[in-house]
Amino acid sequence: MLIRSISGIRGLVKEDLNRDAIIQYANALHTTLKPGVVYAGRDSRPSGETIIEIMIEELLKRGRTVIYCGIVPTPTIQFMVHTTEAVGGFIITASHNPIDWNGIKFVREDSTFFHLKDCEKLFGDADNFTPDSLHEQEKGMLWEEKNAIHKHTVKCTSLECINLDNIRQKKFKVVIDAVNGAGSHAFPAMLELLGCEVIILNCEPNGEFTRGTEPLPEQLLGLSEKVINHQADVGFAVDPDADRLAVVDENGQPLGEEYTLVLAADGYLNTMQTKEKFVTNLSTSLALDKLATSRKCSVERAEVGEINVVNKMNDIGANLGGEGNGGVILRECHLGRDSLVAATMVLNRMSQSEDSLSAIYHTLPQYKIVKDKISIKGLDKELLLSKVNDLFPEAEKNTSDGLKFIWEGKWIHLRSSNTEPIMRIYAEASSEQEAQELILKIKRIV
Repeated sequence: MLIRSISGIRGLVKEDLNRDAIIQYANALHTTLKPGVVYAGRDSRPSGETIIEIMIEELLKRGRTVIYCGIVPTPTIQFMVHTTEAVGGFIITASHNPIDWNGIKFVREDSTFFHLKDCEKLFGDADNFTPDSLHEQEKGMLWEEKNAIHKHTVKCTSLECINLDNIRQKKFKVVIDAVNGAGSHAFPAMLELLGCEVIILNCEPNGEFTRGTEPLPEQLLGLSEKVINHQADVGFAVDPDADRLAVVDENGQPLGEEYTLVLAADGYLNTMQTKEKFVTNLSTSLALDKLATSRKCSVERAEVGEINVVNKMNDIGANLGGEGNGGVILRECHLGRDSLVAATMVLNRMSQSEDSLSAIYHTLPQYKIVKDKISIKGLDKELLLSKVNDLFPEAEKNTSDGLKFIWEGKWIHLRSSNTEPIMRIYAEASSEQEAQELILKIKRIV
């Protein structure tokens, strides 16, 4: 069974995401978008080659012009839609899901992912599709765009919110672990534009996700070792479609995905010297709030999911937002999570000081977040939430996205995943032990 959400569709290759399903969603994408050009790309999963061929062929049958960018980061497709007259796009990727999964992310004309209403129409059209509904028409045209990565990286290195000269003068030594995914060529290219000495790790876009798909601390041992051995200033790691960034300091210590956005925001404020409203989701660290308050700025919270953060950014006119999974969203580039933008902004913050990255990190508000999950396959997620609803009567409660309990300086959040049959349980406090205790109280019940 395909998992459908505001993050697109995902499923097991051939079992769920089979040829019939791909044809259904290709035609549904056509009926959902207005007439015009569509951009297409994929991550490095071997299954993606067949899936995108089917998608493109179906769109061509419907008279669409498709511009294919090859294996590129998800944000590259969003950037190309943002900077052209295209009416939308799609990316074949299952993001951080295992190799036997794949999926499709759908992009609107404004370069954001499909909104809830768009998804409702897309899913409805897919469910109601029959081959009989196709009409004979002139076949569309297929074009290849071989410079998409270059165009995207040039933009990332010329942002108003960074000081390019300062970054280049530092001549940072950087290790990049691209997990053999879509960022394998883009990241080294961008870092070279920034004047960095680049050491590569897992930068063959062959879909062999040897270190695990998510850039979590426990998956970054190889990166940490390489940073130490090469005496590098920083290590970067991304997920297979390169929209999320994790950071490792000069000692090989992972800083945690939560601090990617915090570092980016700190450097942004130093450069821009403006009062900002940042946007993040309900499961993101309090560190951003504390940083914002110290700089007379503020933070607004949205439901989990990139498009929810983007919608809130648009509602309040925010320039910078993101999520605690290493996702940074900068309006100046495009309205989507972008690991290339995030890396540039982290290097910008590093260039503002003679201190090491570890020293800069310790100037930031310090919290410990613990992330856990439980399988809900075959279970009633609402029943699970109801079991813990009254567990913490003294806490403030937020039910806009799952169930979140909030105290001064700590919180715990339970919500079902948009992309997997699991319930995520995130907790944050001043110590890892305190956060872990909150999670254990929940898991004893559910």
